[in-house]
Amino acid sequence: MEYKNIIYDVADRVATLTFNRPEVLNALDADTMGELSDALSRAKADPLVKVLVLTGSGDKAFIAGADINMLAALTPMNAGATSRSGQEVLSALESMGKPSIAAVNGFALGGGCEVAMACTIRYAADTARFGQPEINLGIIPGYGGTQRLARLVGLGRSLEINLTGDLVSADEAFRIGLVNKIVPADRLLEEVGELAAKLSQKSAPAMELILRAATRGISGPLDAGLALEADLFGIVMTSEDSSEGLSAFLEKREANFRDR
Repeated sequence: MEYKNIIYDVADRVATLTFNRPEVLNALDADTMGELSDALSRAKADPLVKVLVLTGSGDKAFIAGADINMLAALTPMNAGATSRSGQEVLSALESMGKPSIAAVNGFALGGGCEVAMACTIRYAADTARFGQPEINLGIIPGYGGTQRLARLVGLGRSLEINLTGDLVSADEAFRIGLVNKIVPADRLLEEVGELAAKLSQKSAPAMELILRAATRGISGPLDAGLALEADLFGIVMTSEDSSEGLSAFLEKREANFRDR
């Protein structure tokens, strides 16, 4: 698939996906969501990709939201389908079985905040701003903003952000747990690259099962999550990487994981 609105590169077991519509602050439209879906499928299927990094082109925006022209064209008949389609794409990002890192280099508003929240880890430039400003348009978030935000920062803070539409600074986003780390803007991609490189050295089967245990377990009761963890613990012990990791520790050497 030829991409017009994103740039997709792979190097050293890390895929980097850059939203590339700087003239509209990387706003999401239907074509961009289709390209994102395709790129996620590629990254998931590629054995040479162990980590995915998402960022925005330019220094102003990660993703400034959904394309307003697209929103204005929606009807009551197709709005729900559009929301469900976007939710499916972001659920694929969240559940792809490989860690993803959002390098939030500017505005992450509306759909942009929702994309970032679907990632495994979020690093933000100190100039970044987050928000769900849909309320100011008389609408509500449609790509998971009422759901993932509450799971990340708690219901009360989530409702305040969704109901006011106010922007959240990088410092405040870190304080409430929306982002993992704040980085000077000129060092954002460098630090994200270091984290991606570190993760790329880990065992792929172990990372996949950690992600599965956490993302599936958090939505249910604790006892069900613990049962899932125990099942996956048994599965991971069948991998070659588990034997290598344990042997390496006992032999006081670095593990050489083969991702199997």
